[in-house]
Amino acid sequence: MSDLKKMWGQHKRFVFFVSLMFVFRSAVADWNYIPSSSMNPTLLAGDRVVVSKLAYTLRVPFTLHQIVRWDSPHAGDVITFDSPKDELNLIKRVVGVAGDVVAMKDNQLSINGHPVERTLLDARRELPTEAGSLQAEVWAEHLGNETIEVARLPAANRFRDFDAVRIPPGMLLVLGDSRDNSNDSRFIGFIDVDRVTGQALRVALSHDPDHFYLPRSNRWWVPLHS
Repeated sequence: MSDLKKMWGQHKRFVFFVSLMFVFRSAVADWNYIPSSSMNPTLLAGDRVVVSKLAYTLRVPFTLHQIVRWDSPHAGDVITFDSPKDELNLIKRVVGVAGDVVAMKDNQLSINGHPVERTLLDARRELPTEAGSLQAEVWAEHLGNETIEVARLPAANRFRDFDAVRIPPGMLLVLGDSRDNSNDSRFIGFIDVDRVTGQALRVALSHDPDHFYLPRSNRWWVPLHS
């Protein structure tokens, strides 16, 4: 017992510090590793993204239980949330909020009956994916108060349409910015706002998995919102 007390006396500050760090990451801010290309070209596999856990709510650490809510996600926000299918924490972009009617026809979104304004930026931009580098069309899309870049993969363009849906109260519709390569609301359904765990703010740094995880020189502290 004396040995345990001695060990505790020697290491209690370190244990306290580590515990505080876990609480901070759960309730205040964290950074998330991006493992896939579903958010190309905004996020690349290997990015580490700063996530504000206080963007919308204050929660009990390590739970989804809210203490107080002061905001909700808006169209254009990049959010993290626990998937209703398998509880995995995902990162996607909010396309519509409660009451919005959202549809997609030939790859173009419409919200509340109005086509979302978009402009072709690159007809062939090389983007890294899990299947290697692929040629993508990259479009500038005006969503909410944001102008974002979204990708279409002509060689795998299978999800170009979905019928108009009205988003129920308390729910969100989310899509990946890589519209042909994303497990999003088209497959997992609407996202309850209470499942949202934070708002992604910027890329802190990025490691390239195709080049020995060396840092990408052009992806330091890159903001995700205009």
